[in-house]
Amino acid sequence: MYAVTIPGPGGPEVLTWAEVPDPEPGPGELLLDVHASAVNRADLLQRAGHYPPPPGAAPYPGLECSGVVAAAGPDLPPGSPAVGTPVCALLAGGGYAQRVAVPAGQLLPVPAGVELAAAAGLPEVACTVWANLVDLAGLRAGHTLLVHGGGSGIGTFAIQLAVAFGARVVTTARPAKHPALRELGAEVTVDYTGQDFVAATREATGGRGADVILDIMGASYLSRNLAALAPDGWLAIIGLQGGRRAELDLAALLAARGVVSATSLRARPLADKARIVRGVREEVWPLVESGAIRPVIDRRLPMPQAALAHRIVERNEHFGKVLLTVDPAAHWDT
Repeated sequence: MYAVTIPGPGGPEVLTWAEVPDPEPGPGELLLDVHASAVNRADLLQRAGHYPPPPGAAPYPGLECSGVVAAAGPDLPPGSPAVGTPVCALLAGGGYAQRVAVPAGQLLPVPAGVELAAAAGLPEVACTVWANLVDLAGLRAGHTLLVHGGGSGIGTFAIQLAVAFGARVVTTARPAKHPALRELGAEVTVDYTGQDFVAATREATGGRGADVILDIMGASYLSRNLAALAPDGWLAIIGLQGGRRAELDLAALLAARGVVSATSLRARPLADKARIVRGVREEVWPLVESGAIRPVIDRRLPMPQAALAHRIVERNEHFGKVLLTVDPAAHWDT
């Protein structure tokens, strides 16, 4: 088969469409013929040499995909999808390829009403958002959610999920993305290049602040996020685009009776990933199938053009997910 390989760390130009060995499904795994994968920030970090895949994972980038079950390994759990079933999957790696082996617990059905390729943009964002906003922070109706990077795949999904749960949404993004973010349900949009998101959040909440904050920036936003946090609020950090080290004012955190969590999804134990996938299927998939949440796709590119896709994401030119597609009619061609 062919996959997008990383011969050595570097810029997008190092990504190489190359012939590689076919994967084999191990115990409890299914083999998928990939129809599409989606670009995530973690893929850019892996390409640069800063985020290696966990032990046992495929070495190619790609943390989610959609496709069709092609073969089954031994010892599958009851209820695993049969060969020929269209699915989407949460991956530890390997989505930028024509085939990938996936633990059965990380598979999701393609939601009714969602096209197979578009479903590739759902598993990673749905699992990340549900795990942090619902499972950890307890987001519920009446809460105010502050989402940083609202125009990203994570941001567009988080906004829709929060609105579907009955929460209000404040989000930061470049001004050009504001109209589309309001269409998704964001009540307040903040230009992070020239506006104070702390002041905007407090003004929108009568001085109270955000009950939950979903943060992709890390260090550079830490003090301001605490200033924007409501009493008994929860700051969920899922990215470090603004750096990894910052001073934490514990007095401010104590005063807010706040919680700060920092989580990643990729290296979690298989059992925990399967638990999160079950939660998404039970609580989020009905919202997707009802149309309350939809995959937001910026554009689709052929998988061999992964370098272009990475440049688009690095420049923040996208709104929602950038997909990499495999033509099934030319599945084993270069």
